[in-house]
Amino acid sequence: MSSGREAALEALTACRRLDAWSDGSLKAACRDLDRREAALAARLTYGVLQNRALLDFYLGAFCTQGFDKLEPFIRDVLRLGGYQILFMDRVPDRAAVDESVELVKRKKRQRAAGMVNAVLRRLSREKECLPEIPQQNAAGCLALRYSHPKWLVERLLSLLGEEETEAYLRLDNGSVPTTIQRNPLRCSGEELAERLAVSGASLTPHPWMADCWLLSGGGGLDGMPDFQQGLFQVQDAAAKAAVLASGVKPGDRVLDVCAAPGGKSFAAAMEMENHGEIVACDIHRHKLALIEKGAQRLGLSCIRTELADGRSFREEWQEGFDAVLCDVPCSGLGIIRKKPDIRYKDPGQLAGLPKVQRAVLENACRYVKPNGILLYATCTILPEENQGVTEDFLSRHPEFVREAFALPGLEEENNGSLTLWPQRHGTDGFYICKMRKPWE
Repeated sequence: MSSGREAALEALTACRRLDAWSDGSLKAACRDLDRREAALAARLTYGVLQNRALLDFYLGAFCTQGFDKLEPFIRDVLRLGGYQILFMDRVPDRAAVDESVELVKRKKRQRAAGMVNAVLRRLSREKECLPEIPQQNAAGCLALRYSHPKWLVERLLSLLGEEETEAYLRLDNGSVPTTIQRNPLRCSGEELAERLAVSGASLTPHPWMADCWLLSGGGGLDGMPDFQQGLFQVQDAAAKAAVLASGVKPGDRVLDVCAAPGGKSFAAAMEMENHGEIVACDIHRHKLALIEKGAQRLGLSCIRTELADGRSFREEWQEGFDAVLCDVPCSGLGIIRKKPDIRYKDPGQLAGLPKVQRAVLENACRYVKPNGILLYATCTILPEENQGVTEDFLSRHPEFVREAFALPGLEEENNGSLTLWPQRHGTDGFYICKMRKPWE
């Protein structure tokens, strides 16, 4: 790639053609770019994905032949140019138009160059008096304004009401700071802040989660010595909260049923002061290698990996663990702000997720010792993947009971289950349910 704009176009093409995830597509497209151009590619790719429906609405108003009838490649070029014109104040409109036209020419689409030039120039001229969003029902207006699927907006409205739904959608389309957790085995909070400052980075304490900071500056993680030396890990406060809710302690034996990429195993090992045993499982061998690499970087020797399917029973593990963590496969709708392309996945595929989640929970419960903990977690906000699964499980397993938990710094009571929301808690959308298997 010779520019960030070309890399963004390649990433968007991969997302469209291959149903690929944007983060992986971006990484591949930016492999030969310098830091500045890679940052531009990321801003453009995520910006277009976050605002695609709104961009299509505005661009369609200036496209006489109908925006939806254009070749997909041309639509992507127009979206990239439109995003720069409407959302990037530091990019001159002329540069956005000219670079978009050059993209078309370099990809051998010269016949479309004049149309791309005309549409983007008109968008630039009239960007202060754009067409108004049609005043339809609340779900339709919000879906278009924030480029979310209407079905999801309707669900959010039923759960949150209009004001909170709009706040949630607005955060989905905003920039997300990198959240990190300190490795207490390697440094103090003061030492971490001082060392990162030397690297040009700065830390802002999370509003309520201890040893959790919002990281800004310092460049990419791969180039930060403090990251490579295991002084911290990247982890949202919600994921750390799930580990804290489980109450793991030094000397425990813990099973992380769906562990990749390993964040909760790492957090549990830190809470256990690296004393005890954590068995981290995944069904993909290459993901186990990632967990092993992360544990080595952080100096966590109590973690070992196992190739295992969370739905398949392992007799040798029966009633063998003090805590079993089930961060199950889910729709991921609580992390759209980090993975904007989740909103474009087929909602029909979500219907089968609760069946998988129930199967994992049904199997994993057999590994819990008497008086042990079974912790269920997801990074989604849909009740059918959260309360629907745990309430169904508890109705069929009277040997387990929900147990309230405290999260230091968060003054919110719970009865053993809690949904965390970005607009309320400053975290990913996340669900936690703690269940204990009391002594008979």
